[in-house]
Amino acid sequence: MAILDKIDGPADVQRLHRAELTTLAQEIRERIIDVTARNGGHIGPNLGVVELTLGLHRVFTTPEDKFVFDVAHQGYVHKLLTGRKGDDFDLIRRAGGLSGFLNRTESEHDAYGAGHAGTALSAALGMCAARDRAGKDNHVVALLGDAAFTCGITMEALNNIAATTDRLIIILNDNEWSIAKNVGALSKYFNEIITNPVYNRLDKDLHSVLERVPGGQQMIEFGRRWKRETKDFFVNSSLFEAYGLRYIGPVDGHDLDSVVKHLEFAKESTTPIILHLMTKKGRGFEPAIASPEKFHGLGPFDPKTGEAVKKGGASGLAYQDAFGLSLLKYAETDPKVLGITAAMPPGTGLSYLKEKRPQQFFDVGIAEEHAVLFASGLACEGYKPVVAIYSTFLQRGYDCIVHDVCLQNLPVTFCMDRAGLSPNDGATHHGLFDIAYLRCVPNAVVMQPKDEAELANMLWTSIHTASPMFIRYPRGKGTGAALPEQGEMLPIGKAEVVKKGREVQLWALGPWVQEAEKLAAYLEENSEHLSVGVVNARFAKPIDRELLTAQAEEAQLVVTLEDHTVVGGFGTAVLEAVSEAGLPVPVERIGYPDAFVDHGDGVKDLRASVGLDNETLQRRLLQRLHALGLAPLPATA
Repeated sequence: MAILDKIDGPADVQRLHRAELTTLAQEIRERIIDVTARNGGHIGPNLGVVELTLGLHRVFTTPEDKFVFDVAHQGYVHKLLTGRKGDDFDLIRRAGGLSGFLNRTESEHDAYGAGHAGTALSAALGMCAARDRAGKDNHVVALLGDAAFTCGITMEALNNIAATTDRLIIILNDNEWSIAKNVGALSKYFNEIITNPVYNRLDKDLHSVLERVPGGQQMIEFGRRWKRETKDFFVNSSLFEAYGLRYIGPVDGHDLDSVVKHLEFAKESTTPIILHLMTKKGRGFEPAIASPEKFHGLGPFDPKTGEAVKKGGASGLAYQDAFGLSLLKYAETDPKVLGITAAMPPGTGLSYLKEKRPQQFFDVGIAEEHAVLFASGLACEGYKPVVAIYSTFLQRGYDCIVHDVCLQNLPVTFCMDRAGLSPNDGATHHGLFDIAYLRCVPNAVVMQPKDEAELANMLWTSIHTASPMFIRYPRGKGTGAALPEQGEMLPIGKAEVVKKGREVQLWALGPWVQEAEKLAAYLEENSEHLSVGVVNARFAKPIDRELLTAQAEEAQLVVTLEDHTVVGGFGTAVLEAVSEAGLPVPVERIGYPDAFVDHGDGVKDLRASVGLDNETLQRRLLQRLHALGLAPLPATA
C-alpha cells in the first residue's frame, strides 16, 4: 500500500517514521506529474514545495494553525495531505474537481483563498492581530515566493509587522522565478545573500567547530546570533531586520530534516521571523527543471517528454500571439512604441518584443500599479507605452488608471488578455468585470475585436490616438483571420454592421459576433417574416449611439451579447443609451450573472452552466419574441 493512500489528514503525516517521508515525497511528485499531465496546471511550483509542505504539516497542526499561501497555485501538495487525494484531485482544475488554488469553501485547512500574488503577508498579519486580540496561541505561517516581494502590498505589510504582532512566521520560498525570471533589485539582493562565498564558508566552518567543541549544543543559540552578525557583515542583509524581523537562512528547501529543524525553531520564536528557503522549481521532473517558465503553468503534456499535448479546435493564432506579433511590427517602425509587462512576457505575447527589440521592452515584475504609473511617466515624455496585463490583474492597478492615466488623459494603451473566461483557473482569473470598472472613468476608450485582424487594427488605432485606450480580448485561439500588413485606423466609437435587419438587432462584442450570426440565422428560420440584424459593436465605450438610436427607432427588440457580467457591462451601456434617447424598445442583455463563476473544462461548458449555451439562448430569445408577438412559442418551452 502506498504511503500516500494512508494519508487522510495532517495527523497522519505527523505519525509517519522519518524514512517514510522520503517515500511519501516521491509518491506526491509522481501523483502531481500524472494528474497535471492530463489536466494541465501549475506543475513547476508544486514540485518545488514538496519537502517544504511536508515539513509544515510535520511541525504545525492545521486547521488550528493557519497556512497562508501567496497566490496559492503551489497548494497541490497541501491538498493531498489534507484529505483531498481522491477523485476530486484527479479532476483538479476541471468541472467537478478541486480548484487549482486554495479555496476557503473547499476545506477547513485552507485558511485563506487566493489566485493573485502579494496577498499572503497582509492576510496573515490580519490573522495574527485577530489571534492576539482573542488571546489565542495558534501559529500563523505565511508562505511567499521571492517574486511576491516585488508586490507593493507585500512591502506595505512588511512595514506593519513589528507594530502589529510579536508572532508571525514568514517562509520565503526562493526559487528565483515568479512566472518569468525574476527581475529587479530585490531579486539581486536575495541572490547576493545566497551566493556570498565568504559568508557561506564561515557559516559552514562555524557549524563544524560547534559540533566538535564540548558543550557545543549549548552554544547553538550563540551560533545563531553570530550567524546573523556575520551575514550582516559580509552581506548587506539588514533589510528584514530593519523591518523588525528575525532572518534565518538561506536553508536548503529540499533537505527535509533541515526544513523541519528550522520550522521547529521558528515555531518557538517570540519575535516575527522570516525563514529563507532555497527550492528548485520543477524538482523531480527534468523537463520542468529545464524549462521553468514553460512549466510554471501549462495545459496537458506527455509525462515522459514534457511535450504539450496538442488539442483540436480553432486553427488561428492565439490572441496573445496576434497582439505580440502586431506590437513587434509596429515597434520596429516606431522606436517610441514600448511594451510593458508585469512578470508575464510569454503569457501576454510580449516575448516577441523582448526577443527582437529588447530596448523597447520592460518587465517590471509582479507590480501592476507600478506598471501603470511607469507607463504614465513614459507617456508624459512623448512615448507610446503599451501595457499588456491580464484583465483580472489590471484590477490591481485601478487607482492608477483613474488617478494617473485617465485624469491626465495620457496616451497609454492597455491590452487586456483573458477578458472573459479563464476556464481552468476559475473565479480569480476570469476577466468579467473590466468593462464595468472602466466604463465609468472619463477619457477611457474601451474596445474588443471580433478577430485577430481587428485586434491588430485596434492596437494601431490605440498607439496613434492621444488618449487612454483599453483593448480587451479572450484567451485562446482566434478565428483564423490573417493579420494585416499595415494597421488601419478605426473611427472611435463606431460599430460595424455585419448583417442588416429590422425587427431584432443583435449587438455583440468580441467572440459573441460569430455566435450572434448563428443566433440570427436560427431566429429567422424559426419565425415568419422576422428580420434579424447583427452588429459588431467594437466599442464598449463610447458606444455607437448614432447607429444604435437609428436601429432602435425601428426595432422591436435589441439584444446585447458580451463575455462580461451583465451588471454595469456593455449591455447596461446600451440600455442607458436607449433610455436616454427616450425609445421604448426593450433591451435583452446576455452576459454573465452577478455571481463569481467557478472553474470548468472550457468556455463552452462554463457558458452552459450559467445558461449561455446556444440551445438555452435560442429558447430564451424565442420566448421573448413570443411575448412581443413576433414568434411562436418554442416547442421545448
